[in-house]
Amino acid sequence: MTQRSPFRYFKTSPEIIRLAVMLYVRFPLSLRNVEDLLHERGIDVSHEAVRYWWHRFGPMFAAEIRKRRIEGMRSSRWRWHLDEVFVKINGERHYLWRAVDHEGEILESYVTKRRDKKAALKFLRKAMRKHGRPEVIVTDRLRSYGAALKEIGNSDRQETGRWLNNRAENSHLPFRRRERAMLRFRRLRSLQKFAAVHASIYNLFNSERSLSSRSNFKLNRHAALAEWRGLLAG
Repeated sequence: MTQRSPFRYFKTSPEIIRLAVMLYVRFPLSLRNVEDLLHERGIDVSHEAVRYWWHRFGPMFAAEIRKRRIEGMRSSRWRWHLDEVFVKINGERHYLWRAVDHEGEILESYVTKRRDKKAALKFLRKAMRKHGRPEVIVTDRLRSYGAALKEIGNSDRQETGRWLNNRAENSHLPFRRRERAMLRFRRLRSLQKFAAVHASIYNLFNSERSLSSRSNFKLNRHAALAEWRGLLAG
């Protein structure tokens, strides 16, 4: 049975849709910035079309990327780094929890209104349901982590210490740059949706440029672009 393309109802080509979504999610650009960049390439698209495409296809692209990477990731169970960062929605403080493996791969992003034991427990169970239980869990000194890990029987795997959690803290930086470009978020649901999509696309294109040679970086970048262009192709 032939798989039907998800782009079949659109007059715009799939290549343009994928390009618009990539520009908006991967780089710290506004919707109107993407509209102007596409115009420079001779593509007449409104910023509202880019908004619609991102909402319609962004989660689909992210889910496919996540599925492929989870199937090929076995080392992510070695060591996790957990951290939370506050994000304001209409002036109200919320918390974005993030689990990162020892190679910088973002495993899970989860948004809550609080950062108590209940929130930490939900976040840990969600991450472990998808990726299994890691051998070591590095956290900061927030007591919610210790209480949640004790309840699920993993308190002996927790490590805390100065500078140990830099991997998780640095993973927030691309999201922070993106948040400023979007002038923050207005709904919790939008924040959760964007955080999940942004994490998957960031994982795909993150080639650790500073840790590889120029030739290897170019090969990795070419492979990431090829995989992106092949996503959900009809």
